[in-house]
Amino acid sequence: MLCAAAALVWLKTERRWSGALYCIQQPGTLWNGLAPLPTGFSPECPPSSTYRQEVRSGQSRVESYRAEGWQPKALLDVLKSKGYGQTTDDPISPGNYAAFLEGPSGTVQYVASLEGTQTVTTLSGRP
Repeated sequence: MLCAAAALVWLKTERRWSGALYCIQQPGTLWNGLAPLPTGFSPECPPSSTYRQEVRSGQSRVESYRAEGWQPKALLDVLKSKGYGQTTDDPISPGNYAAFLEGPSGTVQYVASLEGTQTVTTLSGRP
């Protein structure tokens, strides 16, 4: 019985790393439970095997969210309301925006890119 329970826990853990949402530890939240995910945003994870390995090994954290329209700063207020201070404000080029924030769990890089008619916002940093 103990072996079966251990096997189920292992299977559940391993399934996370092979799934499309491997980077989302707490579904329905932003930045691993910092705040509820705002309406209209869907989670996704970078398909890069390098990102997947870095997240799995605990070297980095990355979360991505997709929303309709060009909303480059839509998630900034959520982070700021939870104690993150914005240290940069970089409209890189049309359809690309970046910022760095400092907060309770360290530095977060915030990047928003326009893909077709949707904004993909990626948060990354150290776990």
